[in-house]
Amino acid sequence: MSAIGAARLAGALLALSSLVVGSTSAGCDLGLAGIFGEHMVLQRETTAPLWGRAEPGAVVTVTPGWSAEPVGVLADESGAWRVELETPAAGGPFSLVIESGERIELSDVLIGEVWLCSGQSNMEQSVADVRPGYIGVRDSEVELAAADHPRIRLFNVVNAISATPLADCEGAWRPCSAESVASFSAVGYFFGRALQAELDVPIGLIGANWGGTAVESWTSRATLEALGGFGPALAEVDRLAGADGAADLAERRAAWWAELERVDPGGGAEGWRAADFRPEGWSTMELPRAWEEAGLAGYDGVVWFRRTVEAPEVWSGRPLTLELGPIDDMDTTWWNGERVGGIQTGGQWTTPRRYEVPAALVRTGANELAVRVYDWGGGGGIWGEPQQMRCFPAGAPEAEPVSLAGPWHFREGAAKGELAAWPSAPALHANRPTALFNGMIAPLATLALRGAVWYQGESNRPRAWSYRTLFPAMIGDWRAHWGRGDFPFYFVQIAPFAYGADRGEAAELREAQFLALATPNTGMAVTMDVGDPADIHPRDKRPVGERLALWALARTYGRDDLVCSGPLYRSMALRGARVHLGFDHVGGGLRSREGELTHFTLAGADRVFHPAVAVIEGDEVVLTSPSVPRPVAARYAWGAADEPNLMNAEGLPAPSFRTDDWPAVTAP
Repeated sequence: MSAIGAARLAGALLALSSLVVGSTSAGCDLGLAGIFGEHMVLQRETTAPLWGRAEPGAVVTVTPGWSAEPVGVLADESGAWRVELETPAAGGPFSLVIESGERIELSDVLIGEVWLCSGQSNMEQSVADVRPGYIGVRDSEVELAAADHPRIRLFNVVNAISATPLADCEGAWRPCSAESVASFSAVGYFFGRALQAELDVPIGLIGANWGGTAVESWTSRATLEALGGFGPALAEVDRLAGADGAADLAERRAAWWAELERVDPGGGAEGWRAADFRPEGWSTMELPRAWEEAGLAGYDGVVWFRRTVEAPEVWSGRPLTLELGPIDDMDTTWWNGERVGGIQTGGQWTTPRRYEVPAALVRTGANELAVRVYDWGGGGGIWGEPQQMRCFPAGAPEAEPVSLAGPWHFREGAAKGELAAWPSAPALHANRPTALFNGMIAPLATLALRGAVWYQGESNRPRAWSYRTLFPAMIGDWRAHWGRGDFPFYFVQIAPFAYGADRGEAAELREAQFLALATPNTGMAVTMDVGDPADIHPRDKRPVGERLALWALARTYGRDDLVCSGPLYRSMALRGARVHLGFDHVGGGLRSREGELTHFTLAGADRVFHPAVAVIEGDEVVLTSPSVPRPVAARYAWGAADEPNLMNAEGLPAPSFRTDDWPAVTAP
């Protein structure tokens, strides 16, 4: 900052200090980035940035509850501002006050350990059954009943794709409970729960995941350009960033919603959303549930829901928080005839709705709530858990809420066939290179965190060889954007699954993940014993999260007494017909999970592999095969769906491996 700028800031801060705390000024536009909010966790004992928007050139002061000294900064010419907060040891709750004419006060802020949990569907898979027909994790009801961990905080980044890096994201911090954890990453939750139990400090978990996605979509443009081979794909992303890209798509979608207002019989100020409308002759539906279970099987299109909400007298004149749970696919919500919220982008069917009702709209007694739901395919409806549907005074979740679960009036609006197709950008999708980095990672970059956990790879299996370079490059890419050095990055090796017509691609992908351990400050949780050959989304997620936590506890938090990995192949020695395999991370010794060791094979110079007899001798596994009198190479669990049984005494399994470097089926 220049001397003039510093003098201006000092003078402005002096003037600001004379104002009455809590005063407001019309015309200001003070705001925080979406990743910050009540109930959040900030990384302990570090310099934690906080950023947002204000009037261009305005003074912004931030006063943390753990310090009497405010931190001040001038918003730049675009209104962006950023401060650096020195955070204390773990603790809280604290308040955080941001002022610039207006005043924002965040309560219930904790200081602790913050981790990013990212990847594709096996990281996205939630603890509970979050949609009809979806199976949650093993013992999900038991896990939900035990999910009361108020010092664990959860933030789900709302799915977003973009052709260019976004500055912000959507989401909300929520204390861990049966309600909030139901739709959160199971692997992330079990990881955070294990850390909290051992460290006894607040844990903040940020979920940024999208099923069925490839690693290159989570990587920035600069890194992909440096790797090479993505020129045509990036050129297409460039095209989508132009007139035919995001701006054009937004314009077409706005026109679609405008047309819906005209075509749908509930549209218009006098339609079914009006405060004085009475739903005479409408049917009733018990919510939450998928509407296919309530007489609308096979229906896609608009359905209107209405309900009267009785507000206690003490709520009059107070803003309310309205929670409706997840809605499939999009919604628009009105309170007493005025729009109070809605998600009008696709892919948010697992996102719980949470809207604010202004105080001016709240009246004692009957209030009219109307929700228009549009589903374009598959299941539809307001379908979460009963406890996710409620209303209470804003900022007072402890107040007795009014439940919104139960009977609602409903009526079909315009069917999908009566409407124009939902505008989409077929070329800009979640698997375009950079799309998810731009939409879901860039808005988080520079946030103070301890590290990241990652579960992804299935979508890159057909191109497993390229994962050898892509995955380490992505790790380095994130670290460079955060600017916090080689922060811990722990990942999950893909589980056994019977991919159709697999020729070895799955094993090669696991090998690429194993090789990524050469990247500094990384660790790999192995899942060879907790997969399901018949299900690419195995339900046993608790050991996965806990194995990631072992790496963090041992390598990040200094628990030298912990064994964090199963046996990792290190060396091979040929002694006649016998092959001796050496391992790192043997812990208390090599073991077989049950019975004799399985899934070992040997090959001679002909490169044809035959089953081998495997015996544990000390810290080695010794292989022999009558079919291979002169072995030259060994492999372990090289089949896509193999469920082998080599582990250490601590019960941690060995990953698949090979001793040869013969050409891979996916190599270029």
